[in-house]
Amino acid sequence: MTHFFLRLLARLPLRFWHAVGALGGRLAYRFNARYAKRLADNLRQSGIAADTADYQRLLRQSAAEIGKGGAEIIPIWLRPYDQVLKLVKECRGWEHVEAAVSQGKGVLAMTPHLGCFEIVSLYYAARLPMTVLYRPPRQTWLEGIMRAGRARGQVTLATTDVKGVRALLTALKKGEATGILPDQVASKGEGAWAPFFGRQAYTPTLVSRLHQSTGAVPLLMFGERLPRGQGYRIHITPLAADLTGSKEATALQLNQALEALIRQYPAQYLWSYNRYKRPGGVTPPPGE
Repeated sequence: MTHFFLRLLARLPLRFWHAVGALGGRLAYRFNARYAKRLADNLRQSGIAADTADYQRLLRQSAAEIGKGGAEIIPIWLRPYDQVLKLVKECRGWEHVEAAVSQGKGVLAMTPHLGCFEIVSLYYAARLPMTVLYRPPRQTWLEGIMRAGRARGQVTLATTDVKGVRALLTALKKGEATGILPDQVASKGEGAWAPFFGRQAYTPTLVSRLHQSTGAVPLLMFGERLPRGQGYRIHITPLAADLTGSKEATALQLNQALEALIRQYPAQYLWSYNRYKRPGGVTPPPGE
C-alpha cells in the first residue's frame, strides 16, 4: 500500500518536489541543531565563501538544495523509466564517453555528492551498461524500492564489499562503466588521508586502484539541478588528476579535482555530509 501511494505521489511535477524539499531542508536546518552545525561548520571551514554575506547566502541555498536532494528521490525512483529520462534537459560532455568507448576502454564514472547523483547513472544506462556500487539501507523495507529505482536500463548494482569490487573490475575489463562516489569516506585500509577544502579527509583509493589495474578512463559526472524544477543538466568532464602514483598522491589530486568542480556549483554540494570523520581503526592524520 505504501509503495502504491508513493507511486501516485511521484507523478506530481518535479517543481513540486523541489519546492517541498527546499522547505523541508530549511526546516531541518532550523530545528536539527547537530545537522545544522555540521553543515555550517563544513561550509565555513571550506573557505569557499567570499565574505560573510556570501557565506550566509550559500548556507541558505545549501540547506534548500539538500532538501531537494531528499525529495527528488521519489519521482526519480518511482516514475516510469522513460519519464525519468525526460527530466534530463541537456548533457554536456558525452563526447568524452564516446572517446573512451571508441578506444575500447572502460569508464570510471565518478559522481560526487554534488547535485542529483541519482539521475546520472540512469541517464548513462539508457545508452551504455554501468555497474554501480551501493550500500543497502538500514531500513530493510526501503531496499526493494531503492534497488527497483536504481537498477534500470543497463544498470547492474554491486554491494560495497570484495564481491562488489570484483564486479567493478569485470565490468571495466569488458570496456563498460562503473559508478563510484569519489568523496565518500573510505573504510579502514581502503583510503588515504588527504586535504579536502583545507582539512584532512580519509579519501577512497579505489578509483586509482581500478585505473591502475584496467586503464579505464576517469570521468567526473554530476547532475546539475536546474532552477524552478525544470529538470537536470548532466556534466561530464575528464578528471584533471594523475592516478598512477602512490595512494597519498592520487588521493590528493582526486580531492583537488573535486574541489575545483564543487567551487563552480557550491550551493549544490552536500555540505552536511560527515566527510571528515575518522573510520574505526584508522590512524589519525598527521597533526591530529
